[in-house]
Amino acid sequence: MPPQREHIPSSWALSPSQEAGRDAPSLTLNSSDPASPRFEFSFEAVRPNVFRTTFKSETHPVPAFPSVPRMETRLDGAQPILTSTGKSKKIQIGDISANVDFAGETPSVSIAIEGQAFPILQDLPNRSYIVDGPGIAHYTRYNRNTLHVGLGEKAAPMNLSGRRFELSATDSFGYDVHRTDPLYKNIPFLINATPDGCVATFSTSQGRGQYSIGAEMDGMWGFYKVYRHDYGGLEEYTIVGKTLRDVVRTYADLAGYPLLVPRWAFGYLSGGMKYSMLDEPPAHEAMMALARKFKEYDIPCSAHQMSSGYTVSATPPKTRNVFTWNRHRFPDPEGWIRECHKHGIRLIANIKPYVIGSHPEYEKLKAAGALFTDPRTAKTAVTKLWSAGGGESADGGHIDFTSKAGFEWWYNGVRELARQGIDCMWNDNNEYTIPDDDWRCALDLPSLQVPPGADKTPQVGIWGRNIHTELHGKASHDALVEVHPDLRPFVLTRSATAGTMRYAASTWSGDNVTSWAGMKGANALSLNAGMSLMQCYGHDIGGFEGEQPSPELLLRWVQLGIHSPRFAINCFKTASGDNSVGDVIEPWMYPAITHLVRKAIKRRYALIPYLYSLMLDSHRTAAPPQRWTGWGYESDPEVWTAQVMDGETQYWLGDAMLVGGVYEPGASKGRVYLPRAADAATDEGFINTNAPFQYLAAGQWVDVDAEWHGAGIPVLARVGAAIPVGRDVQVLSPGETENVADLPLDDYRGVEIFPPQGQSKKGQWHETTWHEDDGVSAVHKNKVSSYAVAYTATGASGEIKVRFSRDESSGFAAPWKTLVVILPSGDQRKVVSEDGRTVAALGVDGLGRNRFELS
Repeated sequence: MPPQREHIPSSWALSPSQEAGRDAPSLTLNSSDPASPRFEFSFEAVRPNVFRTTFKSETHPVPAFPSVPRMETRLDGAQPILTSTGKSKKIQIGDISANVDFAGETPSVSIAIEGQAFPILQDLPNRSYIVDGPGIAHYTRYNRNTLHVGLGEKAAPMNLSGRRFELSATDSFGYDVHRTDPLYKNIPFLINATPDGCVATFSTSQGRGQYSIGAEMDGMWGFYKVYRHDYGGLEEYTIVGKTLRDVVRTYADLAGYPLLVPRWAFGYLSGGMKYSMLDEPPAHEAMMALARKFKEYDIPCSAHQMSSGYTVSATPPKTRNVFTWNRHRFPDPEGWIRECHKHGIRLIANIKPYVIGSHPEYEKLKAAGALFTDPRTAKTAVTKLWSAGGGESADGGHIDFTSKAGFEWWYNGVRELARQGIDCMWNDNNEYTIPDDDWRCALDLPSLQVPPGADKTPQVGIWGRNIHTELHGKASHDALVEVHPDLRPFVLTRSATAGTMRYAASTWSGDNVTSWAGMKGANALSLNAGMSLMQCYGHDIGGFEGEQPSPELLLRWVQLGIHSPRFAINCFKTASGDNSVGDVIEPWMYPAITHLVRKAIKRRYALIPYLYSLMLDSHRTAAPPQRWTGWGYESDPEVWTAQVMDGETQYWLGDAMLVGGVYEPGASKGRVYLPRAADAATDEGFINTNAPFQYLAAGQWVDVDAEWHGAGIPVLARVGAAIPVGRDVQVLSPGETENVADLPLDDYRGVEIFPPQGQSKKGQWHETTWHEDDGVSAVHKNKVSSYAVAYTATGASGEIKVRFSRDESSGFAAPWKTLVVILPSGDQRKVVSEDGRTVAALGVDGLGRNRFELS
């Protein structure tokens, strides 16, 4: 934490410009404290539930390159009610009221939702907006015993209350999931959720800072939260909503909705640094052998993450040189890529935004001004960078993405990889852990739009080092769009800001460690990531670093991992003693459990229609596929207890599947809480999808059978839900025009339904709608169709009545033509059509489930 140099600008009065706008839902104040520069404070309604606050001066300007575009004012016909006194102004829009009081030493904002006993957000009186050296601090009251979530990616548990965090990003190789801070992301978006409403605050800064969420208090000031950032003034948005869903969707209106991800990316993604690091046999042969093993073991695989070994120089010094190929390991890159595609394996290429001094283009980049400048020497800035094996380093420099030369060099490098056939760009090591905030940026990138005077302070720290993480994403994204303008660009990023995710479709939790605790804590990371709009998110299954997982831990982790948006096994096991190659996790590494790993991965493929529909919904509505147990169940008091708010042991996958887990060796049961819906009269509880397939009432904790070599982890379905499923192998996405791997068509669609044990309560019908598209088209060409199934269970006749509809008016027609309705295991009832369709009984499948085909 930097030295504390707090100063409170005081003597606040209405700005002279305020007279002209006194009937507007906004307020502008100026300080006249002779002991400090003149500061301006503004507060305005920009949406019916969004307010923007700025606190700035000439010495403390707002971010020159904010992580989100400035939100335009649009109140959508709402009529604000304004109430002013000499030293305050109240803005009421619907059931939300915001009051700014400036009678004290600092402006003080209070926001309330009608019907609540106390304001959901209150600034700390007389210590709200503070100058802290070259940066600022914003103090608010701390709502104790409530839930705080967000901040992108923070150590478990999910509830961030009572803790302090660094707002920064670093390469936290081998981190402790419960203690390490910071990790890889810097997203200063914090939600305070309560049963009666939610409020979020978001700073647009790209720089470093801190957030203390009730971790500190003072006998005079009481309990408080404080947000600090190191440089400049404050631009902050406050979002108010009844539920987490409301707040997250509004945040997406500001920051951008999650990008579409290619459908194939929901399959199994293989990885491991060893494969691309091999000289004997050369890496290209090792990869072909791996592809053949997938066929041999009947385990589908959709893509391989190519670690940076393909860029390691074949001659000394054997360092990693981005955008080069090791021609011993890969003598014919284009031909090898085509062979991988013939095996159904797409390629995800690791690319790092720095160059070692031995890089063949290092001197060219120096001369072009593509790297940072060290003001002490007025020469290219130099630092130690990871260069070869684990922990090995050499001198070099990061790409300055504010420079025209640096951005274009990167863009051209990605464009060439895409032309060679690489399917996804893996923007790695992009945390920008440079050693000096005073290094200088070029600021000559034409699209940067440098505000007047901002070029006089080109320091990395002032602009925010994570501006480069965002522009790194943009350069990779835009190059892919040029090469394949009609396909959705796929960028995988390790680090992220709010702005990065407008260009990167997916991310993951970085270089985790093999442990039971690591598997458990990772759930909390996923949930906070999803609420921060990193929604195609996952983990390196089995652990990236550390010892190899035991058979039991590997199987438990695979069974859990298939129920997440991103499913990848990737590692660098330095514990093997080889610092440059390491060891890998392979799904067949333990023959005694290979059949169970295969079963889980095949289940993953069967679930892709469900998972993919959730991601289409994410792109359209910002609802995360992986959700906290209390998402949509805010009226249930139990979800607000510490055991549920920690987010470590269970979560929703969509609104149909409640996923538990087993987090210690030798356990034969998993404990799960079944949330209760607000309307108890229509809540029909849950069904265990594994043996013994029992029905369970909502609103209780249950111990579910979960033998590790048997049924697997607890997965419960909400009674009344429906899960669309497909083939349990890799299929051809409908929009793919070539089928070089001879994949089967996506011409089968089942829907797993979960009717109540007896008659549906009040004769209610349960309806589920899912979405499909061609799986590959860019947004501007994409057509999304809807499919809906509804059912009810009758009492006297013992039938399940079903209605099915398909809306393909978008122009996309799914390749499957009939729908197979699948009942829970052991359910002997008959399915009948309520809308005149022919129903054919298909008998029982290998899991004991009766199936009926609707024509």
